[in-house]
Amino acid sequence: MDMTLSENVLLTIVLAPLVGSVIAGLFSKQVGRAGAHWVTIIGVAISFILSASVFKALVFDGAQKFDQTIYTWLVSEGVKFEVGFLVDKLTVLMMTVVTFVSLMVHIYTIGYMADDEHNWDEKSLAGKHSYQRFFSYISLFTFSMLMLVMSNNFMQLFFGWEAVGVVSYLLIGFWSTRETAIYANLKAFLVNRVGDFGFLLGIAAVLMYFDTLNYSEVFAKAPELANVTIQIFEGTDWALMSVIGILLFIGAMGKSAQMPLHVWLPDSMEGPTPISALIHAATMVTAGIFMVARMSPIYELSTTALSVILVIGAMTAFFTGLLGLVQHDIKRVVAYSTLSQLGYMTVALGASAYSAAIFHLMTHAFFKALLFLAAGSVIIAMHHEQDMRKMGGLKKYLPITYWTSLLGSLALIGTPGFSGFFSKDSIILAVGQSTIPGSSLAYFAVTAGVFITALYSFRMFFLVFHGQERMDEHTKHHLHETPWVVTVPLMLLAIPSVLIGYFTVGPVLFGDYFGDAILFTDAHPAMAMVGESFHGALGMITHSFFTLPFWLAVAGVGTAWFIYMKRPDIADKAQSMFAPIHRMLENKYGFDDFNQMVFGDRSRGIGEVLWKVGDQKLIDGTLVNGSARLVGWFSSVVRHMQTGYLYHYAFAMIIGLLVLLTWIVVR
Repeated sequence: MDMTLSENVLLTIVLAPLVGSVIAGLFSKQVGRAGAHWVTIIGVAISFILSASVFKALVFDGAQKFDQTIYTWLVSEGVKFEVGFLVDKLTVLMMTVVTFVSLMVHIYTIGYMADDEHNWDEKSLAGKHSYQRFFSYISLFTFSMLMLVMSNNFMQLFFGWEAVGVVSYLLIGFWSTRETAIYANLKAFLVNRVGDFGFLLGIAAVLMYFDTLNYSEVFAKAPELANVTIQIFEGTDWALMSVIGILLFIGAMGKSAQMPLHVWLPDSMEGPTPISALIHAATMVTAGIFMVARMSPIYELSTTALSVILVIGAMTAFFTGLLGLVQHDIKRVVAYSTLSQLGYMTVALGASAYSAAIFHLMTHAFFKALLFLAAGSVIIAMHHEQDMRKMGGLKKYLPITYWTSLLGSLALIGTPGFSGFFSKDSIILAVGQSTIPGSSLAYFAVTAGVFITALYSFRMFFLVFHGQERMDEHTKHHLHETPWVVTVPLMLLAIPSVLIGYFTVGPVLFGDYFGDAILFTDAHPAMAMVGESFHGALGMITHSFFTLPFWLAVAGVGTAWFIYMKRPDIADKAQSMFAPIHRMLENKYGFDDFNQMVFGDRSRGIGEVLWKVGDQKLIDGTLVNGSARLVGWFSSVVRHMQTGYLYHYAFAMIIGLLVLLTWIVVR
């Protein structure tokens, strides 16, 4: 059945959250708290329902993809700058995930932010209507993310890219009276500017050589320019596709927090927990992954760019996972888990297994949002205590949070049958089949990462929910399960965390789900080789019990149980025995110290020089005060000429007349 998607429906999907954001933000006093959360939730719910209907139309009813310009902003020397939508099966998958997770976060936020006034100083004007403002921000974020994933051109992609960055800045520093929050949002903003500079250069290179910003036109012309070389530095030839691919990926490194541009994401936990789930688990940080997959027609023409992506992803997956082992803040453990899983997705992109990367993006969105919201539920119950060393034994107080956290953790470590298993194991298999330079390193990283993931995940799980109760008596006395607006989203997210992988692994990974949305070539056949041995989801589960990743996950859980449940003294002994390594991990490999010393301190030093020399001495001292002193000196000389005698003034007039006549004659 041939169907066409409606432009009005697509516009409604995008604009409904924006309308809710505007009402909640600009009319916060008039609508009140209830009005703010209802109008934004209804807006996002409309987007989700319509996204689901578009998904049905494209995937099940045979509708044709939508690729049209909605509005032409301007035309400059023949180049069109447009607003348009490209909605194919890749887009609609992202739309459905983004709107569903956003809807769950909106509902959850009602409970989490209910007592937000206690987070503000009584005299702080910023705390006024903060509840409404928060809902306005998260709804605005949903709009920005939809503009990004639905774009059909680089200009709109960049708009959405920057918009989610701005809203992220506002949300990370939402509690603006806290110095740590301000530091964190400034850090996120600056680090992302580094990545975005490369991203903008990549878009400029596309415009320069393709004379268009439209995806379809760029992808159609890309094979013609596959062998074109350029000289960035005189005497050295660079493949155009490699340059464009690497520059665009630098943008993805910032947004998707790949080493060394990963440093902003753990600090972003200073924001309220709902935004950790919405932005830093399910949506914004996956924008870079989506972008590279969308640009597969470009990346398939550059093995060099794929190799760079593969190696950076491998480093991120392995090394950031290790950092999760030494964290005590419950949200930071989940944050480093996010970094590691983003590394897995990036490795898949580098291995040319784009479908596996998007599949893991989807499954990860559900179980990681679940884990963040479960961590928030624990924080609410613990009266905003986030240190796991002050928790323990919470299972009997928070039964729903406990079981949903367990399901999320099992999905994260790749337990056979859970959604994370299908996506993570597929990535490991694809990397094992890849021949792209760096694939051997990547295979070691993602395989060893299975043990590390299981160890830090269940370290957190056992420290929080089992063992000795380490909280104070006041907190213990008031412990109880969180309200339904918190627990219902947990249960709804737990369902896809367990089931969605089983039902979608066949068509999404090894079927023709993506069609022409993602380009697969014979030059990089890793996913095709994995597909040859795929015999259904049940067969994949059965076979997994005889594979190394399964036993590494079991070993990780067993190690966590033994150390943190049976012999907690071993952790202290290991910390003393491997003190240098532990110190290195606690210092996060020195990235923050290096950035602070080289970039932060040096930038402030340059600023201080410019302030003292340029501002104080040159501008204030010379131009402003200097001119004032010059006028004062000149006035002090001239005032002596004001004698009050008439013959002095007559003499001056005669001298002046002689000078004037002389000048006229000489001229």
